[in-house]
Amino acid sequence: MYDMKALYQAKSVADAVALRLAHPQAQIIAGGSDVLVQMREGKRAGAELISIYGLDELRGVSMEADGTLRIGSLTSFSHITRDPLIQQYVNVLGEAVDQVGGPQIRNIGTIGGNTCNGVTSADSASTLFAYDAVVELTGPDGVRRLPIQEFYIKAGKVDIREGELQTAILISRESYENTFGHYIKYAMRNAMDIATLGTSVNVRLSADKRTVERARVAFGVAGPVPLRAETAERLAAGKTLSPDLADDFAAAVREDINPRDSWRAARDFRMHIAVESARRAFVEAVHLAGGEL
Repeated sequence: MYDMKALYQAKSVADAVALRLAHPQAQIIAGGSDVLVQMREGKRAGAELISIYGLDELRGVSMEADGTLRIGSLTSFSHITRDPLIQQYVNVLGEAVDQVGGPQIRNIGTIGGNTCNGVTSADSASTLFAYDAVVELTGPDGVRRLPIQEFYIKAGKVDIREGELQTAILISRESYENTFGHYIKYAMRNAMDIATLGTSVNVRLSADKRTVERARVAFGVAGPVPLRAETAERLAAGKTLSPDLADDFAAAVREDINPRDSWRAARDFRMHIAVESARRAFVEAVHLAGGEL
């Protein structure tokens, strides 16, 4: 069923790095929800695989001493959704990955696989962009960390260097503290479908809940890679809450997104739902933060 040349089982992160160096053409496999499907379709015939599925050190969510949330790259979507730290501080991420595929996919699929694919439709990606996530990579020269915006290079390509593997996703306290978000996935079906557009918005309000201290909005499938709409973010910062602000914020996303025509949706339709979903997600995020519009 699966045409593979070899399968190597990593015993540790250091062993995985060594295997990557020894077999530079080999594909990392974790949950296998993407790689095995591609192999079954004949797209990776004769592939070498390096399995990191047994590395429990790359699973789970924890908080570092400085308040940074650390999400191990092998943490499954279902575990992220149920994790107490995620529910308390970045609940929108749990909601976003809970819309990936069906229960079987969410039980086996990992956040590392979702981001390392480099696809703009990844349900986790827009929320990670909106929270200024940092990607941790471990390789022969040690640990390297870079903003997720720099991790994505182009459609289907991410910045993973020779011998490296992704080991964690990090979200700093400054990015999530007193911040509330909402994710909207628009797809042609209600379940088991790839996003036609994904929109993630989060806001931080003033103590009196009348002013936007900070707003973030990020999209999937609004460009070749996930992206932030920074014009809208700047427009909302420091503004008093009002229904007009939600409309203006949403309209401003047009300045930064560049969706394409595809068989799933026309560019103009994606522009339309980007504006509408940004408005709805902004309104919901404000309500979650305790504000009124």
